[in-house]
Amino acid sequence: MYTFDVGTLYIVATPIGNLSDMTLRAIEVLKMVSLIACEDTRRTLQLLNHLGIKSRLVSVRSHNEASSAPKIIDALGKGLDVAYASDAGTPGVSDPGAVLVRMAREAGFSVVPVPGVSAFAALVSVAGGMDKTVVFEGFLSPKPGRRRARLRELLETEAAFVLYESPFRALKLAEDLADLDSERYVCVGREMTKLHEEFIVGSAGEIRAELAARDKQLGEFAVYVSGKKSGKLLQ
Repeated sequence: MYTFDVGTLYIVATPIGNLSDMTLRAIEVLKMVSLIACEDTRRTLQLLNHLGIKSRLVSVRSHNEASSAPKIIDALGKGLDVAYASDAGTPGVSDPGAVLVRMAREAGFSVVPVPGVSAFAALVSVAGGMDKTVVFEGFLSPKPGRRRARLRELLETEAAFVLYESPFRALKLAEDLADLDSERYVCVGREMTKLHEEFIVGSAGEIRAELAARDKQLGEFAVYVSGKKSGKLLQ
């Protein structure tokens, strides 16, 4: 039986690299809640230790989100406020969180966003794109045929789009983009907000040449690709 004083679920954005990007409100919420659900307890514990916060942690990962969510719902029903944080950035944006949010809402609990860092928003802010519409696609399929087919569909739209990619497939993505439209304007963000942050801007063909010239690809990649109409470089 739930108490009358039910809890609130806070969805907390965390830094994607630079810990100074943690917002004051996010810190206050993490200090205030009784329980912190997170994607990886080890990663979140490092952040909490840096902030001097001690709290009970429970794992809610992508592969166990549906089975772990009832524990969070039960805590909310007992009047406990709970925060959810993914490993980095904003939960639900190519990260777990959506299942927990939906289940909490369906159970009648308030879900409150505590906004902050997002690799998607960070890249768009410095991409120099002039597109009215930007589609967030996240990670494409690792299967070559399916990935290339979806990429072709995205390139045919009027909208710009943002992809995430691992260092293991970054060059292959650049090759596919260049093969499909070598003149399309692209901005690649690598290791954003971290020590070796880098932005590579140019046509898809130029991006392919730049990455191909490197011995290996390091870090996490976010890729902004302009839409069909605005996709050529400014002269």
